[in-house]
Parts: sequence; structure tokens; C-alpha cells
Amino acid sequence: MAVTSRYRNAWEGFWREAPPEPGAVFWDAGPELTAAVHLPLFEPHLTDPGLPLVDLGCGNGTQTRFLADRFAGPVLGVDLSAAAVAHARAQGGPGPAAFRELDAVDTAAVAALHAELGDANVYMRGVLHQTDPDDRAPLAATIATLVGRRGRAFVVEPGEAAGRELGALAQGPDGPPPPLLPVLRHGIAPAAVADAAVPEYFGAAGLDVLASGDAPLATTAYTTNGSRIELPSLWLVTGRRA
Repeated sequence: MAVTSRYRNAWEGFWREAPPEPGAVFWDAGPELTAAVHLPLFEPHLTDPGLPLVDLGCGNGTQTRFLADRFAGPVLGVDLSAAAVAHARAQGGPGPAAFRELDAVDTAAVAALHAELGDANVYMRGVLHQTDPDDRAPLAATIATLVGRRGRAFVVEPGEAAGRELGALAQGPDGPPPPLLPVLRHGIAPAAVADAAVPEYFGAAGLDVLASGDAPLATTAYTTNGSRIELPSLWLVTGRRA
């Protein structure tokens, strides 16, 4: 199984056009507003912080590089888009983070990655809601494969309310904020995923929800009055109980 060519082409087109400078992409907020906020929620549930860490849907690698400076094990950013991986490598320079392409619903490719790394911890921010509906259960199954018995995954996704807020932003009198325009133009606007469905995908994949909560998801866009746009989101830590 693999993602549709439409979906892959949309992401390739988006990342080929994305400016190289940090913060130009809608969700590319600095790690001090994103991964640094998530780590205190994630770390207490890690059974082995020394396992490899996979940043699933790494984009241009902003969060991956931050995470690589804070985990002892190898940190790997993976993304469907070759153009995103090229951005990540170009922006990273020499450093502890590595990047590669991965179709996260390609069962064979995911199994091969697990065979290479062994059990891993996983960080995934805002990927499930941007995935085609038929690919959401396979994506959860991918996380189950990667974490194995010992790993844990931190998943954060915009909530249902975020979809309504994005719709209002796109249709407002001033039009969408500039960082949101390329997302809409390439047809990868966030899809609606019911809040209750998020943990259900992971339960169906054989994983337990070990912790969950709500937190704002920072973007790089601002309202006309100058305040940063933060989307309502939900987070969870998932894995197999010992």
C-alpha cells in the first residue's frame, strides 16, 4: 500500500515552492513554541529515552534538529516528500539529525525501517489530519510498528475547533494569512478529523493511550491585530503498556 499519487504530488509541489528560510511555512513555528512545549508531556512516559527517535512527517526538519540535540539515541526525520527532505538536509548542515524519504503507509518500507532501527520513540505533529481518510488507520499501524514493545509515540493534532478556525481565516474579509495561502493552493488544507476518532485509530492499531490533553498548536501566521495564530489541538502519548 502507498499514498495516492495525488497526495504525493500535492506535497511535492508544496515543498518545491516553499521558501528556504525558517518560519516561512504555516506550521514551521520555532521549536521553543512546539517541540519544547511537547517534550515535558512526552518524556515522563518514555520507557527508554535512549531508543532511536523518528520524527514522522518532519517537513523541513525544524523540530527534528531540536530533538536531535536533546536525545542520546539517533534521531531520524522522515517525510513523504523528497523536496521536504532536501529542505531539511540543506537547512540542517552537519549535525546529529538524519533525514530520508518514507511513505508512512508503505507497510514494507515501514517494516524495513523498524528492522533497521529496532523499537523507536516517535514524534508526530499534525500529520494524521492531513492524511487521506483511507490512510489514517494505516498511519496509526505504522506508529505501532515503529514503537514495537518498548517505544512510545507523541502525537499532536489540530482539534475539530481548529478546522472551523481555519475555515474562518480562509474566508475572512482580509483573505487567508499569507503563510496559509500555499497550503490551500496545493489542496493540502487540513481535513476534519473528529477529536474522538484520534485515540480510536491508535487503539485499533493495538496501542494504548497512556496520556492525553489539550494544548495550542502554534503557527507562523498572525491575525491583522498582530497576534500569533494558535490552533486548538489535542495530544496523546501512545504505546504498549508493559
